[in-house]
Amino acid sequence: MDWLVSLPPATFALAILVGLLAGTIKGMVGFAMPMIMISGLSTVMAPDLALAALILPTLMTNGVQALRQGWREAWASVRRYRVFLGVGFVLLVASAQLVAVLPQHVLFLMIGVPISLFAIMLLAGWSPKLANRSMRVEAGIGAFAGFVGGMSGVWGPPTVAYLTALDTPKQEQMRVQGVIYGLGAVALFGAHLQSGILSAATLPLSLFMIVPAMVGMWIGLRLHDRVDQSVFRKVTLVVLVVAGLNLVRRGLLG
Repeated sequence: MDWLVSLPPATFALAILVGLLAGTIKGMVGFAMPMIMISGLSTVMAPDLALAALILPTLMTNGVQALRQGWREAWASVRRYRVFLGVGFVLLVASAQLVAVLPQHVLFLMIGVPISLFAIMLLAGWSPKLANRSMRVEAGIGAFAGFVGGMSGVWGPPTVAYLTALDTPKQEQMRVQGVIYGLGAVALFGAHLQSGILSAATLPLSLFMIVPAMVGMWIGLRLHDRVDQSVFRKVTLVVLVVAGLNLVRRGLLG
């Protein structure tokens, strides 16, 4: 627990606030927790410590999100989106081997620019609808999400864009996101146990950050339950714009 003793009070307070904010947004729209936590915590601590801090909160909140309606509903979502998940997983594993080939800032721009434009156009009134799910479209978007996810660790925005275009009911959209991101969080946990990012030195911080993240998640879920589908869609799009522009920023900074 050396990190707790040495952490300045202001840094400690900011870390709690970042965890609360990330959890609240996660509870409301189902995504953006890693983006908020890594951006906020990296301003006051080393990036590797910030990354370690978000691993367990991300794992826990995705588990809650995926299983909120029970195992059967979560499994039904896996079966319903099995093409997206299967193709995405294959491309994620394959593209992870290509990390050294394409600069990460180029990937951030490849994801951030179209996602930002898509969300802004939807907020402005454009309303593309995928009335009937197409396995080809789902496989294509799953492939794109998996490809960029394997190389950059970012697969949330393409997933949200697809579910939004389908006008997925908010409960199902939250559940599907929880399943998809939860599987990714398990992989992240295992990978960083191997990398040393999550170690005996950093594990206590990650465990501690579960508390503000889960409190925020509880607040966000209460808010989520009170809003209707149209409000949920607008809030999701606003968060998607912010996420996309953040990726553009990271891409431009190189």
